[in-house]
Parts: sequence; C-alpha cells; structure tokens
Amino acid sequence: MSRYVALGSSMAAGPGIKPRVEGSPLAAGRSARNYPHLAAERLGLDLVDVTYSGATTANVLRERQNGAPPQIDALDGSEELVTVTIGGNDVGYVPLLFAGSLPTMLRAMPKVGGWLRELLDPVARDAALSEVGASLRAVGQTLRERSPRARILFVDYLTLLPPAGTPAPPLADDVADLGRHVAVRLAEETAAAAESTGCEVLHAADASRDHHPWSADPWTIGAGSLLPWRPKPWHPNAAGMRAIADLMVATFRQP
Repeated sequence: MSRYVALGSSMAAGPGIKPRVEGSPLAAGRSARNYPHLAAERLGLDLVDVTYSGATTANVLRERQNGAPPQIDALDGSEELVTVTIGGNDVGYVPLLFAGSLPTMLRAMPKVGGWLRELLDPVARDAALSEVGASLRAVGQTLRERSPRARILFVDYLTLLPPAGTPAPPLADDVADLGRHVAVRLAEETAAAAESTGCEVLHAADASRDHHPWSADPWTIGAGSLLPWRPKPWHPNAAGMRAIADLMVATFRQP
C-alpha cells in the first residue's frame, strides 16, 4: 500500500470532529474523520497523520510541539502523497477571528488586552504576512527534498468569512475585513510557494467561497462553543472535511 503523510495545523487535524484518532495526543485535536483520513480511505493509501492543532511552519520544519517532533520527521522518502495545511498560525489568521469574537471588555484587561489588540492590528498582521511567504517556500523546498517521488499538495484554508460587505456577526466590520485581507494574502502566498518549489495547490479557499459559516451549506464553523467535545470555532466542520477529501481524491486521480 502506498504511503501518504499528512502535515499541518488544526485546519487539517479537525479538532472536535468525532471520533478522535485513537492514541493521538489530546492537544493535537486529530480527528479520525479529517480530510487526510477520509481521502486515504478512498484512495487506498497508508496514512501517517501528524497534523497538530496550533502548528506553525516552524513546527513542520524544525521545532517540537508539546513533545512531538517536527512534522517532517514523519517523511522517509517513500511517500506517494504528502499534504500540508500550514501558515495560518504564523500570521495569526484564526487567532485574530477568535480575538474579534471576544467581548470588548476583555481587550481592556492588562494581561490579555495587549495580545488581543496586537492580533487585531492591521500593521502587525501585514508584518507577519510579509514573512510567511519565505516560511512557506522553505516548507515546500524541504518537502520536495525529503519526498522526491511524492505528489506534494499544499491545501489552503477553507473560507471562514462571507464576501466583503456582508455582515459577519459577532465580528465588527473592520475585524471581518482584516480577516478577509489575511485570508486572501495567505492563499496567494501559499500558491506562490507551491509553484516556486515544484508542489501543487488544492484550492480549498476558492471551492468554499459559498460555504462560509453564514451560508445555507457551511463547511466551516464561525464563532461558537469552546467546549472541547464540540467542533472548534473558526474551523472546518465535518462537511468541510468531506469536501476537501472530495477535492483531494479528484486531484490525486488526475495524471
């Protein structure tokens, strides 16, 4: 059976989508119904899933995360398929949406207010975006070197916000606009990194434009419950994971 290694953050791991992968770290939030598992089942691939909630490009490449080794350590060169969803935590994408969902009074609290205000600062987000392209290229280059025989797919982020000019409660309009800006830039940087390193892109963002949390058929969850047994706010739901798996299967079967 051909080997498939899945890398990435919570947007690939699927925290709160039951059941959790048996024996996986609780902090990883790794669902047995995330897109890597669903696609591997349909494609008949032997999956190694090291996705981990909160991961950054550094955790993919070189830094341990809660005791887990860098995710590239899972590669041995025999892979037929490698997928990676990463970069959002580097630029504070989902964290800024979390911050924008919190009550205004929390932003005035000394211990957390500064961190929340930094997440919602457009200058700080643009500074992070200006650096993430190089980090994503380093991911692509390293994956290509480690897995020379594999098809390597960058899977970008499912759409988390409605189109510009559409309200996205409880987010203020300026926060939603900042989120859209970060999402567009992140998708652009991901595509550019893939192209420059001989990898491919699975355009989940484009495919999900009409499936944001306020739509009639959402693939993602907006602001919601933080209970650990519920799907995580600002993340894919089960339908979103199935949709990405569908895209993956169709893409992988193309020559």
